[in-house]
Amino acid sequence: MDRIPDYTVLARPGRSRVSQWQASASHAHPSRRSMYQRAMGDSFDGLAPAVKRFHQLSGSCALRGWVETQKPASFLARLMARALGTPREAGKGPLRLKLDAAAVTETWTRRFPRKTMVSRLELNGAEVDEVLGPARLSFALVSEGTKLVMHLRKVRLFGISCPSWLMPSVVAEEIGEGDLLHFRSEARLPLIGVIASYHGHFVIPR
Repeated sequence: MDRIPDYTVLARPGRSRVSQWQASASHAHPSRRSMYQRAMGDSFDGLAPAVKRFHQLSGSCALRGWVETQKPASFLARLMARALGTPREAGKGPLRLKLDAAAVTETWTRRFPRKTMVSRLELNGAEVDEVLGPARLSFALVSEGTKLVMHLRKVRLFGISCPSWLMPSVVAEEIGEGDLLHFRSEARLPLIGVIASYHGHFVIPR
């Protein structure tokens, strides 16, 4: 089995430089267009360098970083988190990401301190769908200055479209700062409250 490139050492808050990484240049600087480049078109070029480098990675690779999670807001929210595979406990600590990136699909395996969360991303025209358990979320990718923001457009649960009054409120954004990619993700449902919420950073190779 091929060794998965491990791009970085662990970076804790306050450490903004990459101290070492091991990877082939073809992973960090692929010649083909990535899924995010295909979805965003020319607006991809305006993103922060760390955000662009992350979304140009190809093949199988591993990244490390730091994360802080919140627990779901209610009993029903915890049930939803269980179904989706998102973190169900509050905490902070090291975060690892195994990324398998192809031209129009990506699989993200996030290893939180107490939970492993797997999602599959697929190119769908000018949007990107994320599959989490029985849910399929469709996002429009937008650059706001140098920040990447994912706007939720529609949700299907067990193949059934979610009505507008039940649509979750989702925050999903990435900001680049030097070699760090800062991310924030949160999803909440009307009456149920926060289902998943976490923020942190990854160290991105040059």
